[in-house]
Amino acid sequence: MMRDFLSFLADQPKQDRYGALGSGQFVKVHKPFQSKAKKGLELADKALEAGEDAKANNRWRKLFGRAYPLADATEVRKSQITEASYTADNTEEFIEDNFPVDIRYSMRLECEVKQSGFRTVLLRAMRGVGMKRINVYKSKQLKFYITSENIKGIYIVYWKVLNRGPEAIRRNVIRGQIVPDSGNKVKKETSNFRGEHVVECYAVQNGVVVAKDRIHVPIVDESEQ
Repeated sequence: MMRDFLSFLADQPKQDRYGALGSGQFVKVHKPFQSKAKKGLELADKALEAGEDAKANNRWRKLFGRAYPLADATEVRKSQITEASYTADNTEEFIEDNFPVDIRYSMRLECEVKQSGFRTVLLRAMRGVGMKRINVYKSKQLKFYITSENIKGIYIVYWKVLNRGPEAIRRNVIRGQIVPDSGNKVKKETSNFRGEHVVECYAVQNGVVVAKDRIHVPIVDESEQ
């Protein structure tokens, strides 16, 4: 049923409003949902392909969130991550464990990449002009900030910086903790080592996450280009 519903949503033509069942009142579409429905459909298809296997639960979990049960109810999150001959502490936290999530508004992150003597680059803006992948070199100053949002009222910002890849495991610096903003809605970092890094931002209002966004930061050595 969920799979068919997502298929229905993915195939919907783009329109600016819908008529509510019963009342017929118009409900405005604030942001297109078809692409997210398509991603959800792909997850549902993969879960159905797994049938009754244990991995099916984990695939449904990716679709419904962490509230969906694990394949084994007694399973606990792994405390360590191992790759090759290295092992790191899995310190990643999840916003769902700290606050209820009810996304009502949209929010957009941007990353300013800066180094003395070089031109400042906006990571997401460069991707928006046709460059599918922008690599960030090591030893750059990174400033993450909210470039747009439509949140009504006062809200509190939280950040999550997650390091990925063999180098993060070797150095045992996965990070991923949920930390409150310092007050200016900006997160400053330095590109210290190569890997696929992720920064997430959450807007919390009255104890509920009402908006969130993430941005990927692929860090490489200059010698790799």
